[in-house]
Amino acid sequence: MKMQLSEIARALEIEAKETWEDITITSVSFDSRQLEPGALFVPLIGEQDGHRYVQAALDNGASAVLWQADHPETPTAIPALVVEDTLVALQTLGRYYLQKINPKVVAVTGSNGKTTTKDMIAAVLSTQFNVQKTFANFNNEIGVPMTILSMEPNTEILVVEMGMDRFGQLDELSRLAQPDVAVITMIGEAHIEFFGTRDKIADAKMEIVNGLKEDGILIYNGDEPLLVERAAKIEQATFTFGNEPKDDLQGINVVSDATKSSFRVTLWPDENFTIPMIGAYNVKNALAALSVGKEFMIDVAQMAKALENFDLTKNRTEWRTGTNGFMILSDVYNSNPTAAKEVLQAFAEVKVAGKRIAVLGDMLELGENERQMHASLAEAIDPNKISEVYLCGPLMESLATALQAKFDVDQIHCYSPEQKEQLATDLLAKLTPDDAVLLKASHGIHLEEVLTKIAKSE
Repeated sequence: MKMQLSEIARALEIEAKETWEDITITSVSFDSRQLEPGALFVPLIGEQDGHRYVQAALDNGASAVLWQADHPETPTAIPALVVEDTLVALQTLGRYYLQKINPKVVAVTGSNGKTTTKDMIAAVLSTQFNVQKTFANFNNEIGVPMTILSMEPNTEILVVEMGMDRFGQLDELSRLAQPDVAVITMIGEAHIEFFGTRDKIADAKMEIVNGLKEDGILIYNGDEPLLVERAAKIEQATFTFGNEPKDDLQGINVVSDATKSSFRVTLWPDENFTIPMIGAYNVKNALAALSVGKEFMIDVAQMAKALENFDLTKNRTEWRTGTNGFMILSDVYNSNPTAAKEVLQAFAEVKVAGKRIAVLGDMLELGENERQMHASLAEAIDPNKISEVYLCGPLMESLATALQAKFDVDQIHCYSPEQKEQLATDLLAKLTPDDAVLLKASHGIHLEEVLTKIAKSE
């Protein structure tokens, strides 16, 4: 971005000082440690009060700062724009900048796969347009305006990921971004502790259409009845992807190995598509990206080329190499029953000369049925394909019990979250160069600590 401080002031309905005409803001940051010279520092109030770090921001080159009116001693060493609420001001500025650049907006949500789908969509659209996408998982009420404000002036399409953990959150984000295209990947159990049922999760996910333009389109997983039912009630156009003949874009002939999956679609039967990821569930994410590409009239061959080598956000079903050469399938960013079963089934089909070992950590925010949901993973674990199971966390004890009918006692290993170092040590003593290991857990369990100990440095 590039704006005069005086323009930012006007966008926030603040009377601009004459000297602000000469100050150019080239970025926005809420982290005083990572901002670049020329930044507008936005001190947010959370576990820490960002107002405490204005001097650090100034030392690192900030050119101006927002300042919340209820805080005394407005800074004088740096231009300060006084606002009622710094978060609201950040969102207001994001809305203003979005209208100024005026790109097409593609908004992506879903219980699983939204980050991977966002990456795929951006790759497909980048074959023809200047595209900006959400960095990492900046997908909440802070991350979405930050994504908007990171746009270059020549951005033609903004691909923005939207997460949610409460009712009303997607409504706010959608109205902020006003998407031309809204995408829903699937409905799972993520955050079911707060919503109670999958039906209510579907209701919350459908809030993404609340800001969808009148001439916009909702692209969604047509194999999910909860979405089909709700999408029928909206006024905007709809388009479905999935594995069923009734879907507008149907995936067929899926073949997967340890490093890639290939498939075709009925709409373009002569084109073979390949993604550098395992699993039919990732093929569905690719179908979502192809659906968006079709909406923007991207050449089919160009879409296939883009998907073959797209840039994937870290810790989303990525392969790593172990310290002595064994394979590691790392998926440690989040987990819920649907996602865990899908990756377990895909992992079970990976060809290996040695053993397959699954390391599973607790799935969080599942509510009152959390233990039954953990136990339900047993149905996706075949002892003929997965040799041993390492479980981390108190909730995984329910899965350990459920697996006792399938596995010998010495094939099931249980650890507390505080024993991750021992878990890693035990794995390293067991794994040979011919083996493969899967790591899957909610981020709060921090299985990335195990990954760091058993993987070769990148």
